[in-house]
Order: sequence, then structure tokens, then C-alpha cells
Amino acid sequence: MLAAILLPLYAVSQDIETKTLQKEREANEKNMHKDAADTSNKVWKKGGVFTLNLSQSALSNWAAGGDDYSIALNGAFIGYINYKKGKNSWDNTLRLNLGYVNTASIGPRKNDDRVDFLSKYGHTINEKWSWSTLFNFRTQFFKGYDYPKDGGQPILSSDFMSPAYILLGLGTDYKPAKDLSIFLSPLTARWVIVDNDTLSAKGAYGVAPGSRSLFQLGAFSTINYKVALNKAVGYTGRLDLFSDYLHNPQNIAINMTNLFAVKISNILAVTYSLDLIYDDNVRLFGPNHDAPRLQVKSIIGAGLLLKL
Repeated sequence: MLAAILLPLYAVSQDIETKTLQKEREANEKNMHKDAADTSNKVWKKGGVFTLNLSQSALSNWAAGGDDYSIALNGAFIGYINYKKGKNSWDNTLRLNLGYVNTASIGPRKNDDRVDFLSKYGHTINEKWSWSTLFNFRTQFFKGYDYPKDGGQPILSSDFMSPAYILLGLGTDYKPAKDLSIFLSPLTARWVIVDNDTLSAKGAYGVAPGSRSLFQLGAFSTINYKVALNKAVGYTGRLDLFSDYLHNPQNIAINMTNLFAVKISNILAVTYSLDLIYDDNVRLFGPNHDAPRLQVKSIIGAGLLLKL
């Protein structure tokens, strides 16, 4: 009899205690402040990195020789703004580079110049694959020259929108890891634009002499990778490959960028960039300036690094 009375009372008390604890837990969760750095639920994410490197030297009566004066200034910006909601995503990246060097013997020259905008829309198929559309625009800000080793007159080699590359591709995006993206497009339209009159008349960058543009249709792939090697060292890399179905598809155009950043403090870092370009249509090299070559650009510097 006693057990029959006590057991229901015990069950009721346990139920009341459970509900009380549940209410207290819910109240505590409501009062918890979300970390401001947590952006996991944000539809839009944006940020970027700005670097500025400056070096200067001056010599006077220096027996070992060298330029009496030199100064170099290199700036770079990589910014992104990305959208993610449900199965739809839209990633946008803008890269700007500009470098300048001035020495007493050769005068002012640019040593880095780039405008590169990449936009990619995707619709998720599963955890790693998406249907994607990609748009890419590349050019430079200012005129560039080839300086003959014999000290002859500089030869104009580039200008704003000369060349410019516009690319539109349909394909799939594969993300096997968080910071690795591989876009594959078997159907890609590519336009090479040469707006400068002098370069257009020469038929530079593969366009017909006097023409302003060249249309290409082919296959395209871009591989993007970003990783923190440790707390101080980060790497950002991109490899673009394009094969033109309409003309010499075996000659694959290659554009590769690499950036290493070694953080010294919150705003100071050492950076190293290595760019590799090969395009059979860029025939500005050799004794007669009519042959393609692997283009290599390497810049190392120490200076300001700001994360935005």
C-alpha cells in the first residue's frame, strides 16, 4: 500500500524536477551572448588582405658599386565577398597588384601590375559537387614596356585593356576540402581584347593585325587553394588552365599565382609572390620578339599587412 502511494509521488516529483531543469537550461541558452566572430549563420561574408612593401637604398662613394639611389614600392590587395544560402552560393574575389621601382641608372619602371576579378555562382548537388558558372576578367592598370638589354628604346608591351581577358564558363565545382576548390568547364568562351592602337596594329596577343579582339572557345579549369601552414605562415594559390578548341588545343595557356605570407606581428609581415604565365599567343620574346616564353615574376618584401 505504502509503495503504491509513494511511487506515483516520486514519479511526479521527478517530472517536476526535469521540467524545472529544462526551463533553466533554455533560459541560460537565451541569455548566452553569441561570439561576434562567429559568422557561420551569415548569408554574406566579406574580408580581405592588404600588403604594402617599401625598400630604399642610397650609396655614396661605395667601392663595391651599385646604383646611387633606388626605391621600390609594392602594394597588393586581395578582397572577397561571398554569398551562401541553402543550395545557392556566389563567390567573388578581387585582386589588385601594383609595383614601382626607380633607380638612378634605369629610371622609373613598374614591376607589378594586375587587375583580376573572379566571380563564381554555384548550385549544390551534394556535399562536394556543385553546378557552377564562372566569370573572370583580367587586365592591368598602366602601360608596360620591354627594355632591351643593349639599352635601346623601350618597346611597348601592354596597356590598360591591352591585353584584357574575359572568360565565361559553365561546368562543375568540386570541393574535396574546405580550402580547396577545383572548377572544371568543358565549354568556356574566352575573349582576348587589345584596345591599344599600336599593339593592335602589330597583332599582339594573338589578335589579327588591326583587330581589337580574339574569340576563343575551349575547356577551362581553375584550382584555388588557401591554407594556414601554421599560426604564422599562410599560403594562397591559384592555377588557371585553358585549351582553345578552335586553334592548337594542345597549347594550353597557364596562369599560376602563389603568395606566401609570414606574419611577424599584427600588422607586419614578410611576403613572397611567384607568378608563372605561359600563353602561346603571347609572342613578344626572343631576338625578333615573335616567340612565346614562360613568364616568371618573383617578388619578396617586408612591410605592412592588414586583414580587413
